[in-house]
Amino acid sequence: MFKTGSRLQGRLIPFDLADFGHRRLARICENDGYFVSRLKQNANPVITEELREYRGDAIRLEGKQIHNVVDDLYRTCIDVEVDVEFKLEPYNGTRSLDTRRFRVVGVRNEDADEYHPYITNLPREELLPSDLATLYRCRWEVELLFRELKTQYELDEFDTADPAVVEIPVYEALLSLLISRDLLGLVTEVADDEVVFPPERWAVTVRSHAQIILSNSVRSWDTPHSHCLTG
Repeated sequence: MFKTGSRLQGRLIPFDLADFGHRRLARICENDGYFVSRLKQNANPVITEELREYRGDAIRLEGKQIHNVVDDLYRTCIDVEVDVEFKLEPYNGTRSLDTRRFRVVGVRNEDADEYHPYITNLPREELLPSDLATLYRCRWEVELLFRELKTQYELDEFDTADPAVVEIPVYEALLSLLISRDLLGLVTEVADDEVVFPPERWAVTVRSHAQIILSNSVRSWDTPHSHCLTG
């Protein structure tokens, strides 16, 4: 369902591994867009250049495939350019091969004792490896948000195809989400620093007490419209 075109110009697209594909990444480049994605384990491009110099007897990476050497490295991060090969769209019954040069970075996770490699076309002058790792983590926050909307606010399926009717549960879910986040912010301000409230678990608590929260809020307004709302 992902469509390329001029709409990608100047935009950054973070990809999940399920959507990874070299030809798709190349199409983003052709439309002057940017991307960042985890590098699949079965994608093993050849390193053409190291973008960062290391002192001492560091392992030279040029000419080697990224996954073939990554387990032998102990540096804090990896920052290299790679050549990736992919098939073009079929033409006259045949599919030709093309090659593109992208950037692969990896930040070492000391707890897991491994690198998390990312592939991108963002230049080193704009984002360092640690910046790209942070950027990709932001994509995961978006995934969690949509999971919360589907599991807690029932946006995973609709009983109608009428756009006007669909808008009602969508706005209802978004308003509920905003209220939940505002209440979470208020509680976090007065809670002890060591107390943590995961947003999705908090949403479950708010939803189970939603009727009480609404009733108390309406009574506290003390306006002529209160009777209409409670009725």
